[in-house]
Amino acid sequence: MATSPTPTTPSVLRPLSGLLLGMFVSMLASTVVSTSLPVILHDLEGDQSAFTWVVTATLLTTAISTPIWGKLADLFPRKLLIQIAIVIFVLATAAAGFSQTPEMLIAFRAVQGIGAGGLAALSQVIMADIISPRERGRYMGLFGAVMAVATVGGPLLGGVITDTLGWRWNFFVALPFALAALVIQQRTLHLPSHAARRVRIDYLGIVLLSTAVSLLLVWITGAGSTFDWWSIETLLMAGGAVVAGILFVLVELRAREPLVPLDLFRDRTFTLATVASISTGIAMFGTSVFLSQYMQMARGATPTEAGLMTIPMIAGLLVASVVVGALISRFGQWKPYLVAGSLLLTVGGFALSTIEYDTNFALVSLYMVLLGAGVGMTMQNLVLIVQNTADPRRMGVASSGVTFFRSLGGTVGVSVMGAALASSATGLLADRRSDLASAIEGLGARGAEVAAQLQSGTIPQVSALPESVRVIIEDVYAQAISHSFLLTVPVAVLAVLAIAFLPNVPLNRMTTRERAHALEADLATVSVDTGVVPAAPRAAGRAAE
Repeated sequence: MATSPTPTTPSVLRPLSGLLLGMFVSMLASTVVSTSLPVILHDLEGDQSAFTWVVTATLLTTAISTPIWGKLADLFPRKLLIQIAIVIFVLATAAAGFSQTPEMLIAFRAVQGIGAGGLAALSQVIMADIISPRERGRYMGLFGAVMAVATVGGPLLGGVITDTLGWRWNFFVALPFALAALVIQQRTLHLPSHAARRVRIDYLGIVLLSTAVSLLLVWITGAGSTFDWWSIETLLMAGGAVVAGILFVLVELRAREPLVPLDLFRDRTFTLATVASISTGIAMFGTSVFLSQYMQMARGATPTEAGLMTIPMIAGLLVASVVVGALISRFGQWKPYLVAGSLLLTVGGFALSTIEYDTNFALVSLYMVLLGAGVGMTMQNLVLIVQNTADPRRMGVASSGVTFFRSLGGTVGVSVMGAALASSATGLLADRRSDLASAIEGLGARGAEVAAQLQSGTIPQVSALPESVRVIIEDVYAQAISHSFLLTVPVAVLAVLAIAFLPNVPLNRMTTRERAHALEADLATVSVDTGVVPAAPRAAGRAAE
């Protein structure tokens, strides 16, 4: 039985347009506030810990909800699910614009992450429904372009809005795009229906996973600042996370419909791609979050200027994702590009760990280009190679599993780097106390106001500080942030090793639906020479996973 022909470009672009706009909404709503976070936390009287949690709350709920959405994608209509995810994401984002305290902002950002998890998981699953792995590379350029526009345009737009209308308007800008995405998806996204079957949701697994991850992150963020590393709080939180994690594994082994099927880890491709995704997530999310803070806290940039100054990283990401995607589609080979990308990720992370407040910006730009190129070459392609070999009946959990661990890695990475940054900045400020005192004394009447701001514990607005004080604060934060960047290097090296040992399986030309039909018909004789991986018969399906 021959497979159906590869969809033509117009037939793919119509449903793809709704996915692209949904992704744009998700990224725009996230990136538009990135450059204004120091200003937001300053106005809401938040400290460095609150800054970290504003970012971590979204990453945490994104990580937790991603496998849930992936599981739901194997049980319910995917079109309805992605529309629900958009609604949740945008309503929570708009509500965050009315925040009066850091705690309110963190809570709304947590709800925002639930919708973001759905968009991250479902867009990958739906892509596999309509485009084969071999053909997907050429369309990755579109996703790279959307990512670049949102990642570059978001911070720039957010900076301009913050400097003119006020930071609260940043949370409302995505609403018209969200409405457009819903309308376009309703009109153009027509997906194959799934056979009706009894639905079982692993509620206990959801609770245990949420508990384990939440306790781990609360402990990482608070240890060494709110409480001692060796304390009763550490015992309760770290111990509770370990216990919840063990119980989660036991529950998943026995569940009829597990949230994260542990037998996926029997597949070498899935396991190594997961390890690489964790490492990539730590390097990507950690550095991108704190780069904006570096621009404002260590170089005295305004939110608008900080958005402009991070363009080199996004340029590297865009060019690398577009070029590598086209090369993968043309030649069907992916491994050399992923190995090269992981090496660039390692080099870029190490280079950023050497920056100071007065480092030549041309050098900083080069380091950002290297890091961005590494992210562009690895991030989406790790999902692609898992989908290439995954059982089509479990495409949702396989795709979301990789995305989940990437988000989890990013969440833990931001928490660890934020805790290290806060601890390092506190120590460095204590070391420079005499210098600060001398600089403040030289300010005369204004010295009391500046001293009060620095002693309040809130994140200072560096660009508004007097020159003599600003130079000291910039030096302190530059050292603290560069030290936190150094934490990404060992995990980036781990990504290099994991990718190097990935099985070099050629990309096939069948969509998920075509592979499912082939599997049902027990077809296993398709020629590899045409770029199609033979479909495993039913009896071997489990072993191949």
